[in-house]
Amino acid sequence: MSLTDREQQIVALLRRDPLLGSEAIAAALGTTRAAVNVHLSNLGKKGVILGRGYVLADQRHVVVVGGANMDVKARSTRAAVTATSNPGTASMSAGGVGRNVAENLARLGTRTHLVAAVGADPLGDQLLAATSDAGVHVQHVRRSARATGTYTAVLDADGELVVAVADMAATDELAPADLDGARDLVAVAGLLVLDGNLAPTTLAYALDLAAEAGVPTILEPVSVPKAAALAHLLGEDRPLLAVTPNRDELGALTGRPVGTDREIDDAVAVLHGRGVQHVWVRLGERGSVLSSAQGRTELATVPTEVVDVTGAGDAMLGAFAHALLAGEEAAAAAAFGHAAAALTVASPHTVRPDLTDRLVRRTAR
Repeated sequence: MSLTDREQQIVALLRRDPLLGSEAIAAALGTTRAAVNVHLSNLGKKGVILGRGYVLADQRHVVVVGGANMDVKARSTRAAVTATSNPGTASMSAGGVGRNVAENLARLGTRTHLVAAVGADPLGDQLLAATSDAGVHVQHVRRSARATGTYTAVLDADGELVVAVADMAATDELAPADLDGARDLVAVAGLLVLDGNLAPTTLAYALDLAAEAGVPTILEPVSVPKAAALAHLLGEDRPLLAVTPNRDELGALTGRPVGTDREIDDAVAVLHGRGVQHVWVRLGERGSVLSSAQGRTELATVPTEVVDVTGAGDAMLGAFAHALLAGEEAAAAAAFGHAAAALTVASPHTVRPDLTDRLVRRTAR
């Protein structure tokens, strides 16, 4: 179980009276105040109570496990020319698929915990500070002996990606044992989001934790090579709430051709057969297709002016998870995700700093 018998007794008392002090709890349970304080501290670490005053965390939280790195973005001022120097501008900011999804969730108002690995270096300090300042809980981010990862992207003058290079060594070393500290937090989560950048053994361990606790889980494959490496992990013994591939990643996950709409539907059916409830296939400018037990829904992109495409997919996934946790139907949650992506590509930021639930809902209309 995720909570001990004593912790469950304390939670029951706090539900009846959230203002109970540790001395009153100790008296009610016939134990010492010091023992109660230890239990209260553990309940805080597990995300069951929030801060001082023992406010119970009735709002379900999301745990995101995945990559965290610094983004270096270079943008050409004119159409990029390969094999030569291009004039332009450069910037650096916190990034990583899992971390970006977590920040989007936090900015939308969802309580979010990040499990990741960053270096014990100045870039790691900068990344953790930026992520925490955005509202993400970072107590379970591991400090690695490896350097903090970097994602270096070159953008054309129109904001489209030309090429990118990712150094994710710290994330590659995130091991199953590193998830044990967040095991109880995962067990009581409303949703678990997994980033395909994780090593397959770590991803399998996280999927097993979620399956054991019955926690709804969303898997983002990230890339074709990553999707191919994790395909064998999907099965009925590890049921997933959703998988969010693009067309090519869908082919890698299923080993099937995905050139036509019929082939996409056939590949999606394979994932449903492996226990995936919702398959949300991103189709670029064409929009996306969501396949669920309720049927197949085609969603168009939300028209916007493109400033920078970096982070659009992370915004889609974060907004999708936020809306699902709020009780939205999957199709409505996907539409909410498209609106968040449109707002993000219209901004120069990888995660739009003024992103809110209200702003996205206005855009989604």
